Amino acid sequence: MKKERADELLIAQGWAENAEKAKRLIMSGKVYTDKEEQIFTAGEKWSKETIVYIKGLEQPYVSRGGYKLKKALDDFNIDIEDRIVLDIGASTGGFTDVCLRQGARLVYALDVGTNQLAWKLRIDERVEVMEQTNFRHVTLNDFKRGQPEFATVDVSFISLKKIILVLKTILSIRGEVVALIKPQFEAKKEDVGNKGIITDPAIHENVVKNSVNYFYDQGFEVKKVIPSPIKGGKGNKEFLTHLIFKETTLTKEEHLNKVMSASLFQTD
Repeated sequence: MKKERADELLIAQGWAENAEKAKRLIMSGKVYTDKEEQIFTAGEKWSKETIVYIKGLEQPYVSRGGYKLKKALDDFNIDIEDRIVLDIGASTGGFTDVCLRQGARLVYALDVGTNQLAWKLRIDERVEVMEQTNFRHVTLNDFKRGQPEFATVDVSFISLKKIILVLKTILSIRGEVVALIKPQFEAKKEDVGNKGIITDPAIHENVVKNSVNYFYDQGFEVKKVIPSPIKGGKGNKEFLTHLIFKETTLTKEEHLNKVMSASLFQTD
């Protein structure tokens, strides 16, 4: 069974934004596992399935990913109440959790992995668990409880473009999408550092522009692009984007200029 450092577990489950904050929490003596075992050092190794918590604090969402989506819904002014949602790359369910709290009628929690979704979400009747499912191979017929009207995308080790290509065959007309653009999986190989980290703002901007143009070609209007409030696992900067599946009267150049100038996109 794979093991992970205690500080990494705290970060992955949304309790800390970085290793230093995780270390301070552990040193405070308030970090425990769900089996009431105290964690004493940041370097302790625990099973990746271990649930950690801080005594006296309630975790808002099942993972730190929830903060990303909540930021997007607020900034993009998206209402998902009573809508059918597709969460692509659900993992432990941070996005799914937020969607339910925001009033979603149903969430398809789709992930290529298995046994990752938090138990409280797994047993929720509003959640349709779609584990061990490669989204690139799904069709609309796989969604037995209704066509998705809103989608979230948080995937790694694959280009977002490959997801969007399939999503346009699944999503309802005028359906909305909040997706994470991760430059380390979109940039040219020579633009990615040895450790998989991109720090050059020019590369970030180029990736976003290329993504916006691709989304346009696939029939999506891009409303805004903003920096994610939380960086990726290795410290990579990521960007949240709001898409609507509809045609636009703007040319590709006009559309790109509108997104890059009028949105909240920033590379610094």
